[in-house]
Amino acid sequence: MRHGFGALTSACLLLSSVAAEAAISGVVLSNDTTHVTYQFQFTGTPGFVRAYIDTDRNPATGLALQGTGADYLLENGFLYKHLGGGWSWQQVGAVTHTSTNGTAYWKVARADLGETATPNDADLVFQTEPPQETSAKTTHVYSGGTGTGTGTTTWYSASTATLANPERGFYRYPQDCDKADFNVTTLKGYRETQKITQVMCIFYLAEFKNGPISQAQLDRFQRQSDTVRAAGLKMIIRFAYTLDTSGDDVPLSRVSSHLDQLAPLLSKNADVIAVVQAGLIGAWGEWYYTQNFGNAGAVSTQDWSNRKAVVDKLLASLPASRMVQLRTPKFKRTMYGTSALTSAQAFSGSAASRIGHHNDCFLASATDFGTYENTSVEYPYLAAETQYLSMGGETCAPNPPRSDCASALSEMAQFHYSYLNNDYESTVLNGWSNAGCRPEIDRRLGYRFSLVSATLPTTASRGSVLSVSLALKNEGFAAPYNPRGVELVLRHTSTGAVHRLPLSSDPRRWAPGTTTTVSQGVTLPSSLPSGSYAVLLNLPDPTASLNTRAEYAIQLANTGTWEATTGFNSLQRTLSVP
Repeated sequence: MRHGFGALTSACLLLSSVAAEAAISGVVLSNDTTHVTYQFQFTGTPGFVRAYIDTDRNPATGLALQGTGADYLLENGFLYKHLGGGWSWQQVGAVTHTSTNGTAYWKVARADLGETATPNDADLVFQTEPPQETSAKTTHVYSGGTGTGTGTTTWYSASTATLANPERGFYRYPQDCDKADFNVTTLKGYRETQKITQVMCIFYLAEFKNGPISQAQLDRFQRQSDTVRAAGLKMIIRFAYTLDTSGDDVPLSRVSSHLDQLAPLLSKNADVIAVVQAGLIGAWGEWYYTQNFGNAGAVSTQDWSNRKAVVDKLLASLPASRMVQLRTPKFKRTMYGTSALTSAQAFSGSAASRIGHHNDCFLASATDFGTYENTSVEYPYLAAETQYLSMGGETCAPNPPRSDCASALSEMAQFHYSYLNNDYESTVLNGWSNAGCRPEIDRRLGYRFSLVSATLPTTASRGSVLSVSLALKNEGFAAPYNPRGVELVLRHTSTGAVHRLPLSSDPRRWAPGTTTTVSQGVTLPSSLPSGSYAVLLNLPDPTASLNTRAEYAIQLANTGTWEATTGFNSLQRTLSVP
């Protein structure tokens, strides 16, 4: 379609038959007393972006499309009114419009849509072309009413900076965790200069194969945890017994008794534990070369039972909020069933919902050096369940072109990678830097949340319900896999007093590649002092020891919103409380 000024007529498209497509996402609808704003995300580079608006919500009037009768059309920067009789439109005039970086946005006077300041509603359908993609119908219920003021919308600019956010990104592996103490200055340097927030702690127990772990080594583990906490980082942990391919590990009974000793420390320090790799069995804790659990792939039914007992014991030794990772998909499929974890099962506390994956030979061969046995089965399985589970690992050998940027980026997205080793393997890592994709990997490992818009009133009374709508986009490869809070923060602009109001949304459900709208009515305390309040968003660590520490809060990928001293993200809004 090519539209000029004046009447708009065409019979070239049967729009009422267009099916909804997933290419349109992240719809955000808002209004104030005089204007409506519409936004959606799209893929590709369409020449036209459109919004069809059914203001009377009557499919029998206007252009029939997706169960609506569109009375008005927004196409690129112009508004048109339906004239009746099929595809026939009259231009109303130009509107505020942008369409850049995969986001379409309009701001339209309600009067131009035949609306008044009285709260009302409308049905909308969005479209891009070419190729033509059409959304399903969505309903815009206008904000407004007593006690909440009128909602106004603020839009935010995304940032391309690499962020030092918790439980994601590249990690450092400075030394084996059982042999030398971490240095707090070194760890702080990782976070402050490299934007790295995780360290690997592989804790070997070789000297305790025939008896309990010494108090000195238990104390060392506690020291390591204390240092990591002081530096503002978290640990990826693995316990193991040997670095030798002889597989000189210990039987199940010894593993169990050692986990009994470690359980109190794992519980006490869960706040700085990102995830625990299963370890404990075989060389490097990778479950292949082992003298006690089925060596070099020759694993009996009893061996599998014993392996599962180790994992079950490790899960029981950790708080329910923490996950365990297995080295290959086959391990979990053999011990816990071949069906991938579903959305309904995720984060339920079951064993399956707490067992993730790590691949320590990422991209090294067609099977990643034995990580996969049957990619036609294991790829879709892993892709499905890592939407809700921890996934990470390291590279171990150059294998171009598979280990080059294209495959790396594709599989990190497909399998929802949250972390990778920054210290191994250098040829592969340098290849990503030289080819130019390392900055993108730095940004996108794990989650990467950015504010798209925030809609809330400018005035609210104490004891009233404050209606808030936030749109946040996740441009990372994954979502967070550990629990994470979300809070609306009101900070008095004169006294600095802070009031943290919980929101019910779960960031673990903010899926990569999507925009999530968090809409909630928040009751303001009746004791809230009058005055002006800065409005902020906080995504803190839920544990009491870290809840108020800025290093453990999530920084949104926006410009001009982050407060490094508080860990809050400014919504760049103020709220007046009379």
